[in-house]
Amino acid sequence: MTAPNTVPAATAAHAAGLADSGGAAVTLERVTKSYDRGRVTALDNVSWSFRRGTFTAIMGASGSGKSTFLHCASGLDRPTSGTVRLGETDLGTLKETALTRLRRDRVGFVFQGYNLVPSMDVRRNITLPLFLGGRRADAGWLDEVVYRVGMADRLDHKPSELSGGQQQRVAVARALVTRPEIVFADEPTAALDPRTAGHVLRLLREAVDATGQTVVLVTHDPTAAAWADSAVFLSQGRIVDELTRPTAATVLNRWETL
Repeated sequence: MTAPNTVPAATAAHAAGLADSGGAAVTLERVTKSYDRGRVTALDNVSWSFRRGTFTAIMGASGSGKSTFLHCASGLDRPTSGTVRLGETDLGTLKETALTRLRRDRVGFVFQGYNLVPSMDVRRNITLPLFLGGRRADAGWLDEVVYRVGMADRLDHKPSELSGGQQQRVAVARALVTRPEIVFADEPTAALDPRTAGHVLRLLREAVDATGQTVVLVTHDPTAAAWADSAVFLSQGRIVDELTRPTAATVLNRWETL
């Protein structure tokens, strides 16, 4: 068993490689996030990088810091200390307006709650980030994304007319339509049946394999983690291990030792 506050050799080697971050989609350096005037530490001096064109699963028990990690890495929340870079851009140097623009143009988000606009049809929900950025949809790319998520015959439907799985596919399409550098997905399959969850995970996998995008998936499901190139484990706000080429069995075995 790896002690909760001990960084294993593989993880230390990864962190040591941060200096060579030219191929990194996102880099965190000594990131700490505290709440309640420092009495609660959600992330504790975390350093990690996500290479471009990779699929990473972030895992850990409830309260381990998974969602806080994702929020800081994606620019949804600012760390208490440390540095987060998207490519070569230091997010800490950006004012709120610039940070909002960066998230809209360079980052895709897939949330468990879908976050679709009820009054908009599928087409408008998918293209909403482009509309907000004053950009027109590339018709060819939009058609490809819609085809990939299997929603070509539902473009005129409202979210209330879709199943949960269909709504999640729309959320994935919305995350991909801007051709983001990196997609962050927070428990996107938690409320889905296994078959529908498999469809969503396959879409994220294809985003990496077909277009070279980077995907970071927060999940508690070993089967979901098995779609990733690596699984990173958090405990008590710190990264404690990494599995490369994870399987459901190896993830479950590692989980039991956290």
